[in-house]
Amino acid sequence: MKVPSNFVNLAVMLLCFLAVPRLWAQGPPYQTDDPVPVDLHHYEFYIFGAMDGTPAEYDSTGPAFEFNWGAIPRVQIHAILPWGAIDPTNNPVYLPGGAGPSAFGLTDMELGAKIAFIKESKHMPQIGSFTMFEMPTGSYTKGLGIGKVWYKLPIWVQKNEGKWTFDGGAGYEVVPQTDYRNFSYGGFLVKKELSERLELGVEMFAHGSEGAAAPQTEASAMVDMGGYYHFKHHEGEQFLFCYGHSVAGQTENYAYVGMYWTWGKDDKKSAGNALFLARSNKNGL
Repeated sequence: MKVPSNFVNLAVMLLCFLAVPRLWAQGPPYQTDDPVPVDLHHYEFYIFGAMDGTPAEYDSTGPAFEFNWGAIPRVQIHAILPWGAIDPTNNPVYLPGGAGPSAFGLTDMELGAKIAFIKESKHMPQIGSFTMFEMPTGSYTKGLGIGKVWYKLPIWVQKNEGKWTFDGGAGYEVVPQTDYRNFSYGGFLVKKELSERLELGVEMFAHGSEGAAAPQTEASAMVDMGGYYHFKHHEGEQFLFCYGHSVAGQTENYAYVGMYWTWGKDDKKSAGNALFLARSNKNGL
């Protein structure tokens, strides 16, 4: 039985409110993101592939490269350079979306800034924004891009409780293109650290109808499961994975697999070493 789109829209609204009280964010491989910028003078790099498909069209991303930089305190600069493919089903039910030949190439590049407005404390969750600008680098005529700059405007909240983490929030996507729609989205993630090397999580993610020309022609609510594997002898290196399927609204599948590296200057350690050297020189050591 087909679930009315009003039900999914209600799910999005509920996520927007339920995600606020206590949350801890992770970002990739999940669709739910986070309000925690990369530490100052630190960097993150991902190589990943992803897939999102509906009965109208299957879209895959990969190879894709993500780079995050802790540029200034509480601010992260973000960029994704993605290649990808589209595979329309040419089902007349979804016209004008889901029609045309398959294609592969550069898709729309993502630029953004993550800003932490409120830092986490014992009784206060961390709250921040992660505004993104999707640049029209993909071919609009081949269906690999929107053809105009479009925007993601979310607010995320996070809280940590021991080995359990809770993450969530909501946003609004602005797509100023013919046969596309602006829509809301939201997610809630629960994750647990099972060991020093393995973390697993489950999320609920929902979005509104994205327009007749988009693969997501109708609203959908999904349940995704995924996690991280931390390599034992390679500090700062992880393997990320996630898979999910819709539980309401339009049939939709989501998958993500990738590698992650992080590195950077440890200011506290450097400051401590500098202080030790200064004291040693002063004492003639």
